Amino acid sequence: MTSSDPLRNLGVRVGPQAGELRVFSASADAMELCLFDETDPNWLVKSVPMTRDANGVWVGRSRSLTVGTRYALRVSGPNAPANSFDPEALLIDPYARGLVHVGGDGWRSVVVPDGFDWGDARKPGTPLDHTVIYEAHVKGISRLNPDVPEELRGSYAGLAHESTIAYLKDLGVTAVELLPVQAFVSEQRLVQEGLTNYWGYNTLNFFSPHTPYASRAAQAAGPAAVLAEFKGMVKLLHLAGIEVILDVVYNHTAEEGIDGPRTSFRGIDNATYYRHDDTGAYIDVTGCGNTVDFGNPVPQRLVLDSLRYWANEMQIDGFRFDLAATLGRGTDASFHRDHPLLVAAQTDPALQGVKLIAEPWDVGLGGWQTGNFPGPVDGHAGWSEWNDRYRDRVRNFWLADIAEARRNGQAPVGIGGFATRLAGSSNTFSPERGPLASVNFVTAHDGFTMADLTAYDVKHNLGNGEDNRDGTDNNRSFNHGVEGPTVDEAVLMTRAKAVRNLLGTLLLSAGVPMITAGDEYGRSQRGNNNAYCHDSELTWLSWLRTREQRELADTTKRLLQLRRENPALRPALYAVAGQTTPNASHMDWYDATGQRMDDDDWNSPENRTLQYLAASTPDKEEFNRILLIVHGVEDDVEVSLPQAPGVTSYQLLWDSATEVPIPEDETELPPGTTRLVGGTSMQLYRANGPREAS
Repeated sequence: MTSSDPLRNLGVRVGPQAGELRVFSASADAMELCLFDETDPNWLVKSVPMTRDANGVWVGRSRSLTVGTRYALRVSGPNAPANSFDPEALLIDPYARGLVHVGGDGWRSVVVPDGFDWGDARKPGTPLDHTVIYEAHVKGISRLNPDVPEELRGSYAGLAHESTIAYLKDLGVTAVELLPVQAFVSEQRLVQEGLTNYWGYNTLNFFSPHTPYASRAAQAAGPAAVLAEFKGMVKLLHLAGIEVILDVVYNHTAEEGIDGPRTSFRGIDNATYYRHDDTGAYIDVTGCGNTVDFGNPVPQRLVLDSLRYWANEMQIDGFRFDLAATLGRGTDASFHRDHPLLVAAQTDPALQGVKLIAEPWDVGLGGWQTGNFPGPVDGHAGWSEWNDRYRDRVRNFWLADIAEARRNGQAPVGIGGFATRLAGSSNTFSPERGPLASVNFVTAHDGFTMADLTAYDVKHNLGNGEDNRDGTDNNRSFNHGVEGPTVDEAVLMTRAKAVRNLLGTLLLSAGVPMITAGDEYGRSQRGNNNAYCHDSELTWLSWLRTREQRELADTTKRLLQLRRENPALRPALYAVAGQTTPNASHMDWYDATGQRMDDDDWNSPENRTLQYLAASTPDKEEFNRILLIVHGVEDDVEVSLPQAPGVTSYQLLWDSATEVPIPEDETELPPGTTRLVGGTSMQLYRANGPREAS
């Protein structure tokens, strides 16, 4: 930013003589800074008229505007279709870095100090090809953890407690992706029904951390203590080598529809911040009542300033953008992959090295954009995207297809589409983007847990207060013959193997894997696939686990260990036939007999068995080659290990048919050896042999 930047230094800056507040509003005709008593947030002690400059920035100065000051805005303006002014409303500064709730829809912005003692903590900078994301909820991860002191459970400090960090390190993940932690509130409908927005996708302010996630002591001490606890959490995770990625919701705000709460943007400059038609009616592509207008440079700037703040002042490593297609909609409301905001997030010098992950859709026209976010730009890394095509294909292969085969005697499709996803989704992402553009997931916070995918055919959302209408009906799940809990051992064993297949596929696929917290041990939400409004043991992680759950956690740890140890599973680029591409994996495909796959093998529903041989071409790691066998039929099959050039033997590393991970088998099996592969299962082998012959 240069001194000539008309939107520089928005928000509060405290100087040696006075504090200054800068707020943008193109539509207002008057604005005042309201200062409140230090102990009584409803006692207005001073009102300071603000003046407007030529660029629409309103400026107010006061010697009383210091660290700890509680303040609000009053804004008035003309009646117009797109305006929504109320000169009596006390509004949140869009750039406020601290907030206090004063009852109902009332809030006060708070001036907080900058700076923090980061000590030896540094951003881990984990390369994407080594990244394993663990999607978690700040409260839910530690709320029931008996090893965390009671007063810290469910807080930022609880996530940073040594027992939580030890669990994450032992599991083998490299990053926690936190559901929204920017200040949020529950929607009016939920409040009226006595429910709460547990997930947090209803942002009140883009700069302030969510106060209720701080420990009780920090909440009592005020916004500065909340901020310090958040930074302390990041510091301790970084010291442990774990990155922190934030799920951020910039596409809409908590002000809901035009008749919703007027807490900030609506009362300051509704015409600038929200997308609307000529009559002033909102154009809503988020399904949340309003849509931030990223055809306007002012909201674009707001998001970039927010990202810079969290990435630098708070030391955040990356961001997952909720409904990110909305951020790429221009003045014509259509999506543009070269949208200034999407490109600026990549190229901004203050955001270099920050991971950018898109949820590449919204609910508006042309809202599904998987594969269409920007690739590398002028040497800057490209975006990664949640790959819903991967999710759907993997669920189909291991669940919906098996259910169909039981009904009709044969699965509906062959293995070709599944293999494409396993190898990095080259049919979705361009060659210059490569497999690391794909964030692979089978489950997320939204939808069935992995255990519930194998136990329920339909959603069970009656507890959400919407007569089971909410949540998707397109689950691609399979209950294996019984809906919900059962004591049938055969069903339970088949379900458990299905979960191992889903986890195995996720953690052995090319791309960036994301595990949903609790899936590593088989957490259930009792069939609720939209548990956003449940802040209870239904959604919190249990730390009292059954033998079967501990065995599944051991399987997850083993799979993550194998991913770390075998670079062939982690290519950064797509291989090109006839060429040697550094950091790609050369892939060969064989059928059950050990012969190379032909076109009929890929597409026929009669063939759902393949052998996938991948050889790495690393520039920083040792050469590595693996063989993955996938068998997608419930009958056992005999497989002949392929006689591939350069391969002298195979060693079994993992078999999804076993409930407990097997120790590494020292037995070296020569090519051509016949192996029995259990129905609907996977086997992973290390393929031994010289690099030169690959």
